[in-house]
Amino acid sequence: MRINTNVASLAVQNAMNRSNRVSDRAMKNLATGSRLTEASADVAGTAIATQMQSEIKSMGVAKMNAEQATSFVSVAEGSLAEQSNILTRLRELAVQSASDTYTSVERDLMQREATELSQEFDRIAKTTKYGSRSLLDGSSTEFDFQVGTSSSVDSRINYKSDANTTASNLDVDGISIADKSDALSSIRTLDSALASVSQARASFGAMQSRLDSAQTNLGTQIENLSSARSRIADADLTKEVSDVRRGQILQQYQSTMLQEANNQAALSLKLIA
Repeated sequence: MRINTNVASLAVQNAMNRSNRVSDRAMKNLATGSRLTEASADVAGTAIATQMQSEIKSMGVAKMNAEQATSFVSVAEGSLAEQSNILTRLRELAVQSASDTYTSVERDLMQREATELSQEFDRIAKTTKYGSRSLLDGSSTEFDFQVGTSSSVDSRINYKSDANTTASNLDVDGISIADKSDALSSIRTLDSALASVSQARASFGAMQSRLDSAQTNLGTQIENLSSARSRIADADLTKEVSDVRRGQILQQYQSTMLQEANNQAALSLKLIA
């Protein structure tokens, strides 16, 4: 029997320390909802989860970029829709004026409306902006929309905006329906203008469709990557609760054993006595 070194007590203390570490880690995991509160718990898992978290946050920003780009396109498309409505109304007036059932008096009234509509058509083209960028006045601008998380060209969508739907460009600034011949000529001009506006709308619409697809894809990737990270990093509630309870029971049992190990030295005194 040894009294200078209490080996049994040291062994129990080591066991208690191990149990305390496991119990403490389980309680931290429960408190944070993560099983990676310490890198030592899973070195590889921590590295993978950290990388995934960075990618998820970057995808969130990329999705926001795609949403803002969609807003940019929607602003232009909305204005083009109204310009199309104006051209349709102008064509109605031109067809109406081309009929000899109307006199010069009625045609003058139609011309007043046509003039006002033409001016509004031009005003829309010159004032449609996203931020400080004009969208429909012929200003040629290339846009790069960052909808990915890398620096490669595959993470960007390039769009060249060069739509010009001003009244002067589409020859509707001096539209005249004051007489039958002018009205007939204006019908052809308005048909050409409608085709140009429709082409511009198709260009913006195609880009909006692509951006919608990019948003949907990013949303799906964020969901799937978050699910994958959850399986690596999130704490298993039932397991952590069981570990905490197991540690508490072990600590109670080990405390009793430690007391017994320390009492062994006292038993040696009886031999001396």
